[in-house]
Amino acid sequence: MWLKNITLLNFKNYTDANVSFSKTVNAFVGDNGAGKTNLLDAIHYLCLCKGYFNPIDTQQIKTGHDLFMIQGDFDREEKNEKITCGVKRNQKKQFKRNKKEYDKLANHIGLFPLVMISPYDTNIIMEGSEERRRFMDNVISQTDMHYLDELILYNRHLLNRNALLKQIAITRSYDPTLLEIYNEQLIASGAKIYAKRQQFMIEFIPLFDKYYQFLTNDKEQVSLQYQSQLNDTPFEQLLQQSIEKDKILERTTTGIHKDDLIFTLSDMPLKKFGSQGQQKSFLIALKLAQYAYLQKYKGFKPLLLLDDIFDKLDDSRMHKLMEMVSHHDFGQIFITDTGKERVTAVFNKIDVPVTLFEVTNGAINHA
Repeated sequence: MWLKNITLLNFKNYTDANVSFSKTVNAFVGDNGAGKTNLLDAIHYLCLCKGYFNPIDTQQIKTGHDLFMIQGDFDREEKNEKITCGVKRNQKKQFKRNKKEYDKLANHIGLFPLVMISPYDTNIIMEGSEERRRFMDNVISQTDMHYLDELILYNRHLLNRNALLKQIAITRSYDPTLLEIYNEQLIASGAKIYAKRQQFMIEFIPLFDKYYQFLTNDKEQVSLQYQSQLNDTPFEQLLQQSIEKDKILERTTTGIHKDDLIFTLSDMPLKKFGSQGQQKSFLIALKLAQYAYLQKYKGFKPLLLLDDIFDKLDDSRMHKLMEMVSHHDFGQIFITDTGKERVTAVFNKIDVPVTLFEVTNGAINHA
């Protein structure tokens, strides 16, 4: 699969832009704020129905305008696929595949798999468990459309149970039968999600280990573990044990919405003891493992987007990374960087051709 071209209208700092891409490596160079990352975000929209950095669609509309549109042509399994995304203020987002609008956006997820690596990804390490669950869910959702439906269902049941807990706190009484129904619904969805996350991690961890050791020449010992309350105790028992605590706190304190991924470096928390370079290597290995996992289950190569990837990587890791992603295991690649000379030098060194574009104030031109 590869993206042949993209057209932007009033998207972020772009008024009107149209660019065609090569099937291999495409690099966008220019000053900070020129719009390089915005272009990657537009590609992310086409593939996953949303921006990578900001969940609020209308905030992507260029100042002074009422709508944005993104359109792209993909070559997917030797067929042309035209994807169109339109957002207008105070209206529902429109998403079309070959001019036909989707009944629901979830039907698009996974058709055009994509992996993005960005400085923003440090949130996965530095922020709370929600970010790490989102990472897991993003990968699984691109390979299993039923998983996304189950997540939506679980969150709906969780809202219902939490609303009941708040009502109990206000009225000081409740219907045990209703609570039991909510428990059963939560357990049914939670068990399916837990099983899928478990299976995912069994396959994912060896891929992660392989990429991290390649990036660092086997010099560092890292660990990735899936942490869940369900690892040790059945969900039904967890809910029974926590009911008094849940009533006091007015929310459900146990379940798969508390799952986490544990990152360690030499048995110490990566967040506290990893250098910026080590943390970035960890994140890159996570994303490359995501790429390999998606390729395995989709049967073709996803898009790989590398935003400002050379920052905080030493020369050794940078060349290792570029050597790896330019290998035949990877398909179409999009890279942003501030330095044209740096990008040219990196790819000359590994003898890989690269198509260069210069981005200046929302204008994209061949370099």
